[in-house]
Parts: sequence; structure tokens; C-alpha cells
Amino acid sequence: YDREVVVAEWPSKKICHCLVSTSASSEHRVWADLPDSLLHLIIALLSSFHDLLAFTGTCHSWRAAVFSFPSSIYAFVFPPLHLKAGLRKANRDYGTWYYLLSNYKWRLCDPVRTDLSLRRLAPRNAPNYMRYLGCSYGHLIFSCLEHLLLVDVYTGTKVKLPKLQANSGCAIYCGILMAPLSSSSSCLLLFSKSSVFQWQVGTNSWTEYPLVSEQFFIQIVLFKGQMFAIDFPHTLKTISLAPHPSVQEVDVVWGEDIVVGLNYDPWLVVCGDMLLMVDLVDDLISNGTFQVFCFDSSAEPTKWTKMEKLENWALFLSLDRMSPTFSCMNPERWGGKSNCIYLPSVSKDSDEPWIAVELGQAVYSTSRSNSYILGGRSNQLESLWVLPSLVYGVRQ
Repeated sequence: YDREVVVAEWPSKKICHCLVSTSASSEHRVWADLPDSLLHLIIALLSSFHDLLAFTGTCHSWRAAVFSFPSSIYAFVFPPLHLKAGLRKANRDYGTWYYLLSNYKWRLCDPVRTDLSLRRLAPRNAPNYMRYLGCSYGHLIFSCLEHLLLVDVYTGTKVKLPKLQANSGCAIYCGILMAPLSSSSSCLLLFSKSSVFQWQVGTNSWTEYPLVSEQFFIQIVLFKGQMFAIDFPHTLKTISLAPHPSVQEVDVVWGEDIVVGLNYDPWLVVCGDMLLMVDLVDDLISNGTFQVFCFDSSAEPTKWTKMEKLENWALFLSLDRMSPTFSCMNPERWGGKSNCIYLPSVSKDSDEPWIAVELGQAVYSTSRSNSYILGGRSNQLESLWVLPSLVYGVRQ
């Protein structure tokens, strides 16, 4: 596969000066020789992506500590970046699924530093018409028939993948990376209704496996080493790759007092050691309110348990269900709010790029002047939440 390298920096001055003002080489060595165990504790306290950039820019050993950050022990406590997609000029559709990629542009905004943003253009020499398949580990996934492309949302780096030799009737509708692209064990999975295609990083070919699924997957997430997917109508399934790809429905019981929203697809969110499902109830009484359910695998049989509060967590939902969802603990550390759900706004009348809705409160105003796209799939790049690949320890 081909990788195009682009060097990018956030358009701001360096904000970490711990090595700039000192003239003593011994003091320089003290900072550079801090043990990784201590640096990892510091990383876990960073409150924004900008802080992470400053940390990685301090010195080589500090940057290396980010690459070895044990995410299984610690967790990042800063919010994802908001990606607002737009078009540089009028778009022209190719059929109903493909859009002119070279017309796309996007802006990355940090909720902690809303005064700063980074603007990006889609690769100019990419295949013309592409279909958006999802976003994983900081990479946008696009396809156009046999052509596949990964684009790093932060650097603009593109990775052109081997051509997919699939029959003409095979429509790929979603894709997901199983690990950061820099990991030797990473692979990209593409799903059609009858097959799953696997590309192992570093290889030049795809492997196709038959996959029997009656419904299209709305969303796929990785949770505790397993792939969980949800389809319509709200059926939870697990996807296994070994010894061969298979789909199994999870027998989950709904509580009698649970009302599942109609017309909208739910979101799956990994929240610490919990798997949550977020649903929208939209009727004249509720005026659009979110419900959150926790997957309780300890019960027999397993069940969805309704959560009245998110406690000290905040959730981040993207518009397209194949775009990632995120959770953040103690959001007050960076100026956010607990027990809130952050959702990108697509209202043309609003200057706010996102809204924060407290769990149980109405999403819409009574006049419904704000418009939010809450459908499941759109096949084009829309506003979403994303953590850049650097957060996952991807070497640039």
C-alpha cells in the first residue's frame, strides 16, 4: 500500500517552554530522563489535545512516553476534537452513494480551546468520487468501487490501499480498523451484506470471507476485545473473526418500563468498563429526549438497564452512526459538563458547532428551529467527533 506523508502542526505557538529558558545541561537531562512511569501519570492528567501536543513536543523521551502510554491502565480525560465537514464548491453526486472527495474540507476544533482550529482539505489527487464508510483511530475511511483510501483527519496523510477484487454486486457499506494503523496487528475490515473483507496492515491483498447477516449493521464498536454491532431494529450482535467470521445475536432482555424510540437508530458508546446504548425518544410529550441503557452481562439472561444519570461522565455522539462515539470522565476538568450528551449541530441558523444536552432534557426547542440530523447513515462526510491518530500512539 502507498502512504503519503504530510507534516502538520496546529496553528499556534508552542505552549510548553520547560526546556527553553534553562541554560544548564544538567537540568535538561533531569527533564529528559524522567521515568516513563511518572510521565504516564502526567499524560493521564492532560486536559486537552493541545496539552498532548505540547507534551510530545518537549523532547524525544517525552514523545516516546506517549507511544508507550498503557491505555489499558490509564485513560485520556480530555474530550475528542470536533470535525466540521463542508464543501469548497457545489457538489455533484455520482449515483446516490458517492461524492466528489476533492471538494471536501473540514475544520478541527478543540472544545477546550475553541479559539483555535485547524483547517484541512481532502487529498487533491485522490479518486474522484468516494463513499464515506466510517472513521477509526483518527482515520477517515473512503471507498469507490475497488478503490480504498484512508485519510488522517489531523495531518491530511493519505494511505492508498490495495484494490479490492470484489464482484460488481457487492456493495461495501461500512469499515472499521481493529487497531491503530501503526500496529503490526492492525487490520481493516469492510462489510457488505454477504461478505467481510480483511486487509492486514503491510500486505498487498484482501481476504474475503462469507458473512451471513440478515440486516445491515448500523454501528460497530470494540469493547473488551469483542466486536459488538447493532442493527435494525435495535438488535445487539457480536462479530467473531476466528476460527471464521460469524455473527451471533445477543439475547438481551428489555425492562418492561423501557420505551424504545421510534424512527431513529441508537448509538453504542464504550464508557469505561460499560457498554451503553443511547436512544432518542421523539414525540410531542418528550420533545426529543435521550435515554441511556447499560449492557448488564452479569445478569441471567443479559439485559439493558436504564440509567437515570451518567454521574461524572459525558458522552459524545456523532451524526453518522458509523462515525465514532466517545465518553469522557470528569469533564469539568476542561470546562465541560457531567451527565451531558454532546451532539454536533447541523443548524444553519446556529453559530454553535455542537450542543450539550443534559440527560432527560429536551433536545429540541419548542419551536424546533434547530435542525439535527439523527438518521443512521448518510454515506457522506458530516460533522463528527474524533481523536487524532497521535492519541493512539501512532508515529508520524
